[in-house]
Amino acid sequence: MRVYNFSAGPAVLPEEVLKEAADEMLDYQGSGMSVMEMSHRSKTFEKIINDAEADLRELMNIPDNYKVLFLQGGASSQFAMIPMNLMKNKVADYIVTGQWAKKAYQEAAIYGKANKIASSEDKTFSYIPDCSDLPISEDADYVYICENNTIYGTKFKTLPNTKGKPLVADVSSCFLSEPVDVTKYGLIYGGVQKNVGPAGVVIVIIREDLITEDVLPGTPTMFKYKIHADNGSLYNTPPAYGIYICGKVFKWLKKQGGLEAMKAHNEKKAKILYDYLDKSRLFKGTVRKEDRSLMNVPFVTGSEELDAKFVKEATAAGFVNLKGHRTVGGMRASIYNAMPIEGVEKLVEFMREFEKNNA
Repeated sequence: MRVYNFSAGPAVLPEEVLKEAADEMLDYQGSGMSVMEMSHRSKTFEKIINDAEADLRELMNIPDNYKVLFLQGGASSQFAMIPMNLMKNKVADYIVTGQWAKKAYQEAAIYGKANKIASSEDKTFSYIPDCSDLPISEDADYVYICENNTIYGTKFKTLPNTKGKPLVADVSSCFLSEPVDVTKYGLIYGGVQKNVGPAGVVIVIIREDLITEDVLPGTPTMFKYKIHADNGSLYNTPPAYGIYICGKVFKWLKKQGGLEAMKAHNEKKAKILYDYLDKSRLFKGTVRKEDRSLMNVPFVTGSEELDAKFVKEATAAGFVNLKGHRTVGGMRASIYNAMPIEGVEKLVEFMREFEKNNA
């Protein structure tokens, strides 16, 4: 029996996609082999990666002057790759709104001057700071954000005013959850294991003028965007099976009506949970209302003992991976694209019952 999986990542994938992949596991479309066994140089795989890119471009309306790269090393490798490729003046501005932005900021400091120009650490990252008029450094090469904070459940509803500097955004946990204007970014990237596919692929969407030979001395060949762009993400063996599943998810998203439809679906789902949290006598959300994420919803009872009891009973009832991150405690429901609406409805039903018995 499948459970309702509220994991923050790797996370729930559309059942339809998993079934299709299962059907093709031993013989992909008459090739006589699995995609797992296929040469990444074959015509069959070339079609898989090209179709995936074309579908992603269509979903996100990616302009022609942006390259789409399917890479490895997760978002964490990008923490280094971004400064190595973009830090021409060796200066970058970081807005720190969570654990992952903080890690990216610390990594950038290895390669140049990383300025923390705004932060919400003073209140355990429970809000997004006002970014309308920040002290952007004159010589900054880019301004960096983590757009949706998986751990703390916050989301930038308005992008920062970067005063003309390229915006770099980690969108790992809100990837493809709503329409996006790619032209507002110099570089968008995300590990796919939250909202798009299996762990092992990171997608980088980068404006062509930011792809140059001029990288920091000592940058490994594998860490140069230009190498991957010039080789169509096939400089080395890519995470082929992961890309294949991502491609299937892109097709599934198109079938659902694209990103406008996904946004409406995600808003509806999140509303069910947030509305309940706002009325509950036992549970409460931890994030400032205007900064709430549609994807990650942290909540607490106020008692560690009750939190633990809730997680244990929820797991037994088929609602799994609800334990919050150790820095926040409590619970967190990650309700990505593939989480069906009934999963959230049933979770809220279960929470009501728990509240009745424990409040």
